[in-house]
Amino acid sequence: MMNHWMFNCKEVTRVVSESMDRTLPIHQRIFIRIHLLMCKYCSRFRSQLLLIRNLIRSEKMRAGDSDDTIVLPPDACGRIKRSLQKSSENLKE
Repeated sequence: MMNHWMFNCKEVTRVVSESMDRTLPIHQRIFIRIHLLMCKYCSRFRSQLLLIRNLIRSEKMRAGDSDDTIVLPPDACGRIKRSLQKSSENLKE
């Protein structure tokens, strides 16, 4: 994970994405916040993720669907899984 006190952009985008699904430990939230204050690109990435999440939620509410589960076709799930595995392998290098 993090071998030094500051995240790089690659780590920040991964952790920001994870933060949409779970609560981060306080030290990660602090380091991410500091990075976002200094990096307009990661800040923009976070804003775009929040926008996408809010749009999906508002569309679901408009459609009357109260279930937060989004069902993807099996081929889309496979592509996402392969992409995540590839990203995970690249992070280990």
